[in-house]
Amino acid sequence: MHPDTTKYNAAQSSSDRRICDLLAREIDKHLPEAENKIWHAHPVWFLEGNPIVGYSKLKAGLRLMFWSGQSFEESGLVGRSKFKDASVTYTDVNEIDLEDLQRWLAKSRDIQWDYKNLIKRKGRLERLK
Repeated sequence: MHPDTTKYNAAQSSSDRRICDLLAREIDKHLPEAENKIWHAHPVWFLEGNPIVGYSKLKAGLRLMFWSGQSFEESGLVGRSKFKDASVTYTDVNEIDLEDLQRWLAKSRDIQWDYKNLIKRKGRLERLK
């Protein structure tokens, strides 16, 4: 885990820290080739420069977001934008279903939209995988 992600997690409340630490460990375990860094003030993992998964603190809880998540066709993830992202929000570490999380992480590697070149393409997304 990137030291900045460790620092981000440590700055959360104890309940949120447990969620962050579990998510970071699982993401690192199932996407070992992904680059982790703080991007737009929260932890994000990238494959070949393309954002794949990240989490952030919201009023409602800890949001785990998959950039291409709407294409996963998973009922546990909610899409909220014209882009392909989808997320789930946790308020307690016990809400995290590890089987769901592992399946979503596998799909995040296999199903990708090209966010890296979104600006260059003037907001038009193209499927990479």
